[in-house]
Amino acid sequence: MKPLVLDGRSLVLADFEPIFRSEPVELSVAPDAVRAVVRAREMVERHIAAGDVIYGLTTGFGKLKSVAIAAGDLVELQRNLILSHCCGVGEPMPLAEVRAAQVCRLNGLVRGHSGVKLATCEALVRFFAKGFVPHVPQQGSVGASGDLAPLAHMAAAYLGHGEAYVGGKSMHASEALRAIGESPLELGAKEGLALINGTEVMKAIGVGVLLRAINLSKAADVIASLSLEALLGSAKPFDARFAELKGHAGHGRVADNVRRCLADSRVLESHADCDRVQDPYSLRCVPQVHGAWKAALEHVCDVFAGELNGVTDNPLLFPDTDEVVSAGQFHGQPISMPLDYLALALCTVANISERRIEQLVNPDLSRLPAFLVKRPGLHSGMMIAQVAAAALASESKTFAHPASVDTIPTSANQEDHVSMGVTAARKARMICDNVEHVLAIEWLCAAQAHDFHRELKAGRGAQAAFECLREHVPTLDGDRFLHADIQKARALLVSGELVRRVEAAVGALSA
Repeated sequence: MKPLVLDGRSLVLADFEPIFRSEPVELSVAPDAVRAVVRAREMVERHIAAGDVIYGLTTGFGKLKSVAIAAGDLVELQRNLILSHCCGVGEPMPLAEVRAAQVCRLNGLVRGHSGVKLATCEALVRFFAKGFVPHVPQQGSVGASGDLAPLAHMAAAYLGHGEAYVGGKSMHASEALRAIGESPLELGAKEGLALINGTEVMKAIGVGVLLRAINLSKAADVIASLSLEALLGSAKPFDARFAELKGHAGHGRVADNVRRCLADSRVLESHADCDRVQDPYSLRCVPQVHGAWKAALEHVCDVFAGELNGVTDNPLLFPDTDEVVSAGQFHGQPISMPLDYLALALCTVANISERRIEQLVNPDLSRLPAFLVKRPGLHSGMMIAQVAAAALASESKTFAHPASVDTIPTSANQEDHVSMGVTAARKARMICDNVEHVLAIEWLCAAQAHDFHRELKAGRGAQAAFECLREHVPTLDGDRFLHADIQKARALLVSGELVRRVEAAVGALSA
């Protein structure tokens, strides 16, 4: 079990890998963070005892910010806030994303600027350790005053409202709390607002997509190298000198990955003097296109490196100066724009992969049997696999319309500019699903094409990719239920097995 100590400052992308692999994580709060939480809570209690009227502590919220609330009603105020904001709809978020959101929200709270009780943080740690996962609908956030609706559903489950999962089984939240031996939380002043003001849902979804995208960044280079072998393409465009002339680091990383995958190729060596002058762009321009994708991925990872330790609720407490300050930390624009960029970059990977699939299955282009089957006509081979890839690439372009350019004012025009960050994150996730399927189809086609050159070994990395697939998916000698082959290939791809096998043969690849 991996220990994960939260201090509000040190969370990194790799910390979420066990969560998205459904592995256990031992969560705790660092001693310095404990002291910071206690200090901020003492400040909240002082202001309440003094009868001070402070937004978020002793007032209503949003448009109702000027309505003072009596001290005796503060607990009910927090409960009402959470239940009234539970307006999410649609399918539930995957459990791993909710667990990631739980970690992100707790990490922001323990920084010591949110004013929650230490007992509340300790309860959230226990709930996580005992596998309590709230049921959170995916839709309903505009990403302005944080991810209000989805985070409210998460908080409501802690209070015993709505639904939750224990051991993967869905039940009423109150029943789920009893199942883990816990009682519903009772929130004090400021705590309800602290739990639902934040960008943790868009972060959590984005983290899951980024972890998958890092794997895809390597896998796409590997699969392209196998396609290059199968199509008897040239390795010359991957010369390191071109990367130097281009001045683009992503280009250089792609070219290096492919060169290592092609090292010792007998296939390319045997066709070194073929009559092709230039390869099509889907082969020749892999360094430029995949390199641009790597640059986008690097940028989004850099943004998330900061956002994972951001404090995003409102108002924020500054115990050093005894100030409670309202600002706009909860606005999701810094996340929604990069997630749109990630979505566009993912689309590009699907686009060029689908074109390589066409090169592989089209006999006029590949110089191989039509649709990569020995008896075309009687058998359709990979004909409709390419059609499926085309459909996925096209659908992804529809999803790629940026969410971050849209805004609809909410809360009686108090929140008059919103980020649509969760929408951006969900769209990136859907595109990532499609890209995984498109690359899986290319892998199947490239391996099938390589079967026609099987007497010649491919380069070390390309050969490892070929053998990895063939251990699970046999050569297509005649038509069969191809859906199963696509799903097996995608599972190998998503699990990271493809990249692990290739890295064992050629060394670590660059994302």
